[in-house]
Amino acid sequence: MSVKECDLHKGKKRKIFQRIFWGIIVFLFIVLVTILIIWAILRPSKPSFILQDVTVYAFNATVPNLLTSNFQVTLSSRNPNDHIGVYYDRLDTYVTYQSQQITYRTAIPPSYQGHKEIDVWSPFVYGTNVPVAPFNYAGLSQDQSNGNILVTIKIDGRVRWKVGAFISGRYHLYVRCPAFINFGTRNNGISVGENGAFKYQLVQSCSVSV
Repeated sequence: MSVKECDLHKGKKRKIFQRIFWGIIVFLFIVLVTILIIWAILRPSKPSFILQDVTVYAFNATVPNLLTSNFQVTLSSRNPNDHIGVYYDRLDTYVTYQSQQITYRTAIPPSYQGHKEIDVWSPFVYGTNVPVAPFNYAGLSQDQSNGNILVTIKIDGRVRWKVGAFISGRYHLYVRCPAFINFGTRNNGISVGENGAFKYQLVQSCSVSV
Protein backbone atom coordinates (compact mmCIF):
# COMPACT_ATOMS: atom_id res chain seq x y z
CA MET A 1 0.00 0.00 0.00
CA SER A 2 2.86 2.36 0.84
CA VAL A 3 4.51 1.64 -2.52
CA LYS A 4 1.36 2.68 -4.43
CA GLU A 5 1.08 5.91 -2.43
CA CYS A 6 4.74 6.70 -3.15
CA ASP A 7 4.21 6.20 -6.88
CA LEU A 8 1.12 8.40 -6.68
CA HIS A 9 3.08 11.24 -5.06
CA LYS A 10 5.82 10.94 -7.67
CA GLY A 11 3.27 11.15 -10.43
CA LYS A 12 1.72 14.29 -8.92
CA LYS A 13 5.13 15.93 -8.52
CA ARG A 14 5.99 15.10 -12.14
CA LYS A 15 2.77 16.71 -13.36
CA ILE A 16 3.44 19.82 -11.26
CA PHE A 17 6.96 20.17 -12.68
CA GLN A 18 5.64 19.70 -16.21
CA ARG A 19 2.99 22.38 -15.68
CA ILE A 20 5.60 24.81 -14.27
CA PHE A 21 7.96 24.05 -17.17
CA TRP A 22 5.33 24.61 -19.85
CA GLY A 23 4.05 27.68 -18.02
CA ILE A 24 7.53 29.22 -18.19
CA ILE A 25 7.82 28.30 -21.90
CA VAL A 26 4.45 29.92 -22.70
CA PHE A 27 5.33 33.03 -20.70
CA LEU A 28 8.67 33.44 -22.49
CA PHE A 29 6.98 32.89 -25.84
CA ILE A 30 4.40 35.61 -25.11
CA VAL A 31 7.15 38.03 -24.01
CA LEU A 32 9.16 37.31 -27.15
CA VAL A 33 6.16 37.77 -29.44
CA THR A 34 5.29 41.04 -27.68
CA ILE A 35 8.82 42.35 -28.15
CA LEU A 36 8.81 41.37 -31.83
CA ILE A 37 5.46 43.07 -32.40
CA ILE A 38 6.66 46.29 -30.72
CA TRP A 39 9.91 46.09 -32.70
CA ALA A 40 7.99 45.69 -35.97
CA ILE A 41 5.70 48.63 -35.17
CA LEU A 42 8.53 50.97 -34.18
CA ARG A 43 10.79 49.86 -37.09
CA PRO A 44 14.13 51.20 -35.80
CA SER A 45 16.18 53.19 -38.31
CA LYS A 46 19.97 53.21 -38.26
CA PRO A 47 21.67 56.47 -37.21
CA SER A 48 22.96 58.83 -39.88
CA PHE A 49 26.54 60.17 -39.89
CA ILE A 50 28.06 63.27 -41.50
CA LEU A 51 31.75 64.06 -41.84
CA GLN A 52 31.78 67.80 -41.17
CA ASP A 53 35.46 68.63 -41.54
CA VAL A 54 39.00 67.27 -41.51
CA THR A 55 42.00 69.14 -40.08
CA VAL A 56 45.34 67.95 -41.46
CA TYR A 57 48.26 68.48 -39.07
CA ALA A 58 50.72 66.17 -40.84
CA PHE A 59 50.81 64.07 -43.98
CA ASN A 60 54.30 62.99 -45.02
CA ALA A 61 55.08 60.08 -47.30
CA THR A 62 58.79 60.83 -47.53
CA VAL A 63 60.41 57.62 -46.29
CA PRO A 64 60.01 54.65 -48.69
CA ASN A 65 56.83 52.72 -47.84
CA LEU A 66 56.25 54.64 -44.59
CA LEU A 67 53.65 57.30 -43.87
CA THR A 68 53.30 59.73 -40.97
CA SER A 69 49.93 61.46 -40.70
CA ASN A 70 47.85 63.33 -38.14
CA PHE A 71 44.20 64.26 -38.64
CA GLN A 72 41.40 65.67 -36.53
CA VAL A 73 38.01 64.72 -37.88
CA THR A 74 34.64 66.13 -36.86
CA LEU A 75 31.77 63.67 -37.15
CA SER A 76 28.12 64.18 -36.28
CA SER A 77 25.63 61.40 -35.63
CA ARG A 78 21.84 61.75 -35.59
CA ASN A 79 19.31 59.31 -34.16
CA PRO A 80 16.29 59.52 -36.52
CA ASN A 81 13.97 57.44 -34.32
CA ASP A 82 11.05 58.90 -32.36
CA HIS A 83 10.83 56.19 -29.70
CA ILE A 84 14.16 54.37 -29.83
CA GLY A 85 17.44 55.34 -28.15
CA VAL A 86 20.90 54.23 -29.23
CA TYR A 87 23.74 53.06 -26.99
CA TYR A 88 27.14 53.48 -28.62
CA ASP A 89 29.11 50.90 -26.65
CA ARG A 90 32.27 51.05 -28.72
CA LEU A 91 33.39 53.29 -31.59
CA ASP A 92 36.85 53.08 -33.18
CA THR A 93 37.86 55.70 -35.75
CA TYR A 94 40.69 55.38 -38.27
CA VAL A 95 41.71 56.44 -41.79
CA THR A 96 42.30 54.26 -44.83
CA TYR A 97 43.82 54.84 -48.26
CA GLN A 98 42.93 52.45 -51.07
CA SER A 99 41.38 50.10 -48.47
CA GLN A 100 44.61 50.03 -46.42
CA GLN A 101 44.59 51.38 -42.87
CA ILE A 102 47.11 54.23 -42.57
CA THR A 103 46.45 55.41 -38.99
CA TYR A 104 46.01 53.79 -35.61
CA ARG A 105 42.53 53.34 -34.20
CA THR A 106 41.20 56.05 -31.91
CA ALA A 107 38.42 55.13 -29.47
CA ILE A 108 35.43 57.44 -29.00
CA PRO A 109 34.01 57.29 -25.44
CA PRO A 110 30.77 55.24 -25.05
CA SER A 111 27.59 57.31 -25.03
CA TYR A 112 23.80 57.18 -25.18
CA GLN A 113 21.85 59.01 -27.87
CA GLY A 114 18.22 59.82 -27.16
CA HIS A 115 15.34 60.23 -29.58
CA LYS A 116 16.13 62.63 -32.46
CA GLU A 117 19.35 63.71 -30.72
CA ILE A 118 22.57 64.73 -32.47
CA ASP A 119 26.06 64.01 -31.12
CA VAL A 120 29.30 65.53 -32.40
CA TRP A 121 32.75 63.99 -31.97
CA SER A 122 36.16 65.42 -32.91
CA PRO A 123 38.73 62.66 -32.39
CA PHE A 124 42.38 62.83 -33.44
CA VAL A 125 43.53 59.97 -35.66
CA TYR A 126 47.19 59.59 -36.44
CA GLY A 127 49.94 57.22 -37.44
CA THR A 128 53.73 57.47 -37.15
CA ASN A 129 55.86 55.67 -39.75
CA VAL A 130 52.99 53.36 -40.67
CA PRO A 131 54.04 50.75 -43.27
CA VAL A 132 52.27 51.18 -46.60
CA ALA A 133 52.07 48.47 -49.26
CA PRO A 134 54.45 49.28 -52.17
CA PHE A 135 51.65 49.41 -54.76
CA ASN A 136 49.73 51.85 -52.53
CA TYR A 137 52.80 53.90 -51.65
CA ALA A 138 53.44 54.76 -55.31
CA GLY A 139 49.91 56.15 -55.68
CA LEU A 140 50.11 57.86 -52.31
CA SER A 141 53.35 59.65 -53.22
CA GLN A 142 51.87 60.72 -56.56
CA ASP A 143 48.69 62.01 -54.92
CA GLN A 144 50.75 63.96 -52.39
CA SER A 145 52.80 65.53 -55.20
CA ASN A 146 49.60 66.46 -57.06
CA GLY A 147 48.10 67.96 -53.91
CA ASN A 148 44.95 65.82 -54.05
CA ILE A 149 44.19 62.74 -52.02
CA LEU A 150 41.10 60.65 -51.41
CA VAL A 151 40.98 58.92 -48.03
CA THR A 152 38.18 57.24 -46.14
CA ILE A 153 37.31 57.98 -42.52
CA LYS A 154 35.97 54.79 -40.99
CA ILE A 155 34.15 53.97 -37.78
CA ASP A 156 33.74 50.40 -36.54
CA GLY A 157 31.76 49.78 -33.39
CA ARG A 158 28.90 48.17 -31.55
CA VAL A 159 25.48 49.63 -30.77
CA ARG A 160 22.39 48.65 -28.82
CA TRP A 161 18.79 49.84 -29.23
CA LYS A 162 16.64 50.97 -26.28
CA VAL A 163 12.86 50.73 -26.51
CA GLY A 164 11.26 51.74 -23.22
CA ALA A 165 12.83 49.45 -20.62
CA PHE A 166 13.91 46.91 -23.24
CA ILE A 167 17.55 47.00 -24.43
CA SER A 168 18.57 44.88 -27.41
CA GLY A 169 21.73 42.87 -27.89
CA ARG A 170 24.81 44.37 -29.52
CA TYR A 171 24.96 45.02 -33.25
CA HIS A 172 27.99 45.81 -35.39
CA LEU A 173 28.09 49.36 -36.75
CA TYR A 174 30.09 50.22 -39.88
CA VAL A 175 30.47 53.83 -41.02
CA ARG A 176 32.38 54.91 -44.14
CA CYS A 177 33.04 58.61 -44.93
CA PRO A 178 34.96 59.48 -48.12
CA ALA A 179 37.11 62.60 -47.75
CA PHE A 180 38.65 64.26 -50.81
CA ILE A 181 41.37 66.63 -49.60
CA ASN A 182 42.92 69.18 -51.92
CA PHE A 183 46.29 70.18 -50.47
CA GLY A 184 47.41 72.14 -53.54
CA THR A 185 47.80 75.81 -52.68
CA ARG A 186 45.68 75.36 -49.54
CA ASN A 187 42.99 77.56 -51.08
CA ASN A 188 40.33 75.08 -50.05
CA GLY A 189 41.51 74.92 -46.44
CA ILE A 190 41.45 77.20 -43.42
CA SER A 191 44.74 77.77 -41.62
CA VAL A 192 44.65 76.57 -38.01
CA GLY A 193 47.24 77.93 -35.58
CA GLU A 194 50.88 78.44 -36.46
CA ASN A 195 51.92 74.83 -37.05
CA GLY A 196 50.91 74.64 -40.70
CA ALA A 197 47.65 72.77 -40.06
CA PHE A 198 44.69 73.29 -42.42
CA LYS A 199 41.03 72.56 -41.83
CA TYR A 200 38.89 71.40 -44.77
CA GLN A 201 35.12 71.86 -44.57
CA LEU A 202 33.52 68.82 -46.21
CA VAL A 203 29.96 68.21 -44.88
CA GLN A 204 30.08 64.77 -46.46
CA SER A 205 27.36 62.14 -45.89
CA CYS A 206 28.60 58.76 -44.76
CA SER A 207 27.38 55.27 -45.57
CA VAL A 208 26.10 53.40 -42.51
CA SER A 209 25.36 49.72 -42.09
CA VAL A 210 24.24 47.88 -38.96
